[in-house]
Amino acid sequence: MTKIRLNSLLFAIWTVLLAPPAFAQGYNTSDSDQPGYIPSEAEEQLPPEYQRTAVFYRTSEAPGTIIISTSERYLYVVQGDGRALRYGIGVGREGFQWQGLLKISRKQEWPDWTPPPEMIERQPYLPRFMAGGPGNPLGARALYLGATVYRIHGTNAPQTIGTAVSSGCFRLVNADVTDLYNRVPVGTKVIVRQKPEI
Repeated sequence: MTKIRLNSLLFAIWTVLLAPPAFAQGYNTSDSDQPGYIPSEAEEQLPPEYQRTAVFYRTSEAPGTIIISTSERYLYVVQGDGRALRYGIGVGREGFQWQGLLKISRKQEWPDWTPPPEMIERQPYLPRFMAGGPGNPLGARALYLGATVYRIHGTNAPQTIGTAVSSGCFRLVNADVTDLYNRVPVGTKVIVRQKPEI
């Protein structure tokens, strides 16, 4: 083997060893961030500030409306009478946050994951398809937002709740996304805000 080929081979091996793990999305990763990882019950326990809870919440929106506050890292389901059910969420990282008004266009239990072409272009090491199940990055449930690529979904990386790590989707722990899934129908109004309502 020539010296050039040997150097090329060593460089290729070195590059693979230093490559980011699968499902790295611009943040420090651990094994629990990767497709196929199944978190333990202990890992699914959120810090108190991100646990699902009923809160006082002033809004003119109708009961049943979902309001997402990206800056707060919370998703609210309006209950009426000045109250809402609040869930801790993970949101889009810098450059992938957005705001708007959409509706839930469909719902899926244990959804398959097919990263969109834009994500594959940014992260070519991601799998092209992953069947639904406990190790799937979309988690136990997905609620699709309009005709966009964005969803409200579960996660196999519960430690990312309360952080900004995604490519624009909103993630909840599996118990919370299952609870949300059972509460809201297709057609539910979803308001995404960068800042809380004043």
